[in-house]
Amino acid sequence: MDLGDSRLDVDRMRRIGMPEAVYAEGKTASQCVRIVEALLRVDGGPVIVTRTSPEQRKALDVLEPTATWSATLTWQHAEARPDGRVAVVSGGTSDQPVVDECEGTLSAMGVAVEAHRDVGVAGLHRLVDVVPSLQSASVVVAVAGMEASLPTVLGGLVPAPIIGVPTSTGYGSSFEGITALLSMLSSCAPGISVVGIDNGYGAACSALRILGDG
Repeated sequence: MDLGDSRLDVDRMRRIGMPEAVYAEGKTASQCVRIVEALLRVDGGPVIVTRTSPEQRKALDVLEPTATWSATLTWQHAEARPDGRVAVVSGGTSDQPVVDECEGTLSAMGVAVEAHRDVGVAGLHRLVDVVPSLQSASVVVAVAGMEASLPTVLGGLVPAPIIGVPTSTGYGSSFEGITALLSMLSSCAPGISVVGIDNGYGAACSALRILGDG
């Protein structure tokens, strides 16, 4: 669908089982509204908008989102999947926007999500408390900044596929998430997959591919 300054892939849901998300950063509020309006007219599938600004959210509010997850907005959620549960685990409260992006995307796609926030390894007892729940999850998404050791620790405790999401949370030597990214990529725990810095949406899409058709 050609809107002039945007060309929408309205057939993606049929092809791969996931819709094209609207990446709001760099777009004007009016562009976001026009794109979402067009997507809502197409086929009734989920509509997901990520990385919105306060101005964009105010403009999009007239379209009555089904849910708002900090900077992620969603419409027309898919029916709940009969099986498969994704656990999203964050190292700290500062990672919340990334957790929201992941959780909002999965929820729009009908996936059952269980979020465990602020259970980083600096207070290991907090993580131990939620391990029993994580061990029964179909996929675990581990969101962490600083030195990002959370996925590595989970890799020795949880049998499900683990997707690491490095975040830009941290002090000077964290280099806006590069330290976390390299730490996850260098993990000694086998079988961990890693997406880009702050990419909660990409982690959600990876989880959806792992879950398959349900």
